[in-house]
This record gives sequence, structure tokens and C-alpha cells, in this order.
Amino acid sequence: MSYSLDALPLLVSHYFWPLMRILALFSTAPVFNDKAIGVRVKVGLAALITFLIGHNLPDNSVPLFSIMGLWVGCQQMLIGAAMGLTIQMIFVAVRYAGEIIGLQMGLSFATFFDPSGGENMPVIARILNLLSILLFLLFNGHLLMLNVLAESFQLIPISTAPLSRDAFFALAQTAGLIFQCGVGLGLPVITLLLAINLTLGLLNRLTPQLSIFVVGFPLTLTAGMLALLLSVNHLSPYFSYLMERFFSRLSQILLLFTP
Repeated sequence: MSYSLDALPLLVSHYFWPLMRILALFSTAPVFNDKAIGVRVKVGLAALITFLIGHNLPDNSVPLFSIMGLWVGCQQMLIGAAMGLTIQMIFVAVRYAGEIIGLQMGLSFATFFDPSGGENMPVIARILNLLSILLFLLFNGHLLMLNVLAESFQLIPISTAPLSRDAFFALAQTAGLIFQCGVGLGLPVITLLLAINLTLGLLNRLTPQLSIFVVGFPLTLTAGMLALLLSVNHLSPYFSYLMERFFSRLSQILLLFTP
């Protein structure tokens, strides 16, 4: 392969704009945005993926150092960030379920530092988050995400055409699924703990001599751990359902990006 010096700017432009979209995806997508992964590794992996899929991409003539180049760069970053955030919502829903369960069990005060997010996370949410990461890798979610990334260049080619605003509305509506799916995951444990709290409140009214604070916390903690142990068996099919649902919404969002 030989290239002339005049064709060098076009060659750099051909690979630079896909690299911007892939880097934006890696900065927001689960697993890839983990702080344990070095910046050099992320940039190297993004460059390798760009080189592998760049041969099949249509040519673009957008100059790098221009106003249109700045516009196209912002577009690629928005597209990549929107794709990564959509997949990130799967894990946010699982963590949200863990926070609700921990609050009902009385373990909301027990928090651990999350290396991937850089913030404190309740212990139940931390456990469910680790399980969801393992299930995501087990179901080849990272490969599905890269497949959607490669197909996005065919659905949304690199051009100066403006993006449709309907995709951003769809992204905001997809965020509403976090609460629906999170409550759906933790609903069995929440219902059981709510019934126990109602029973303890009734006992407190019938027998004021009974100390609810002494009996209630060990009872809710034990029942919550047993219920959580039983509900973990159903985490795998429910997480597969979440992946299917959010990847379907991601495909819809990519279709809405085209004006």
C-alpha cells in the first residue's frame, strides 16, 4: 500500500472521525470506562478497532482543521456518548434495585468505594453491580456493543448533516426505564420486607412492651438476606431481558439520529 503526500490529509480524516466516536463510546460505556483500565490501553484499543473497521467505511472529505471539522467532531462525540450511556443504563437499573433493597434492609449506611465509578455505593448495590458485570461479559455484551458500534457507521455515516433531535428525546425517555426495571428487579424483596415492617408495626400497637428496634433490625436483615439469596437465581434471566430491551432501544435511537 502506497499513498501520496497529497492524500495524507484525506487518509487521516478517514480514520480520525471514527476514532472520535469510538473514544466517546469507551468513555461512557460499561466495562470499557472502568478506571482500572489505563488511558493508553483505551486509546490503543480504540485505534485498533478504528483500523479494523476503517476499510469498510465510506470516504469522507471533512477537513480536520476547520469549522465543519469541529462540527463533525462534536457530532461523533455525541453519538458515541449516547450509545455508551444507553448501555450504561442497564447497570444503573441494577444498582438502583440494590439501593432500594439495601434501604429496606437497613444496610443503606454500609457503603463501599466503587473503583469503576469513583464514588461510594451501598453494599447490596455493589454486590449486584459486580454480578451484572460478570453476566454482561458472560452474555458477550461487550461484543454486541462493538457490533452495534460497527453498524452505527452504516446507519449514521460521517457527514456534516445535522442530527435529529428525536434521538435525544428517545434517550431521555429510555432513562425512565431505569426506575421501572430497577423496581421490577427488587420488587420481590421489597414486598417481603414491606410485609415484615407492616407486621412489626401491628405488633408494636398490640404489644407496646415489645421493643421493635431490638427485634425489627435483625429480623428484616435476616429475611432480606434470605430473599436476596433466592432472588439471585433469577438475576441471570432478568439481566438477559434488560440487555435485550436496552439494546433494542439503542437500535431505535440510532435510527432516529438520521434526519
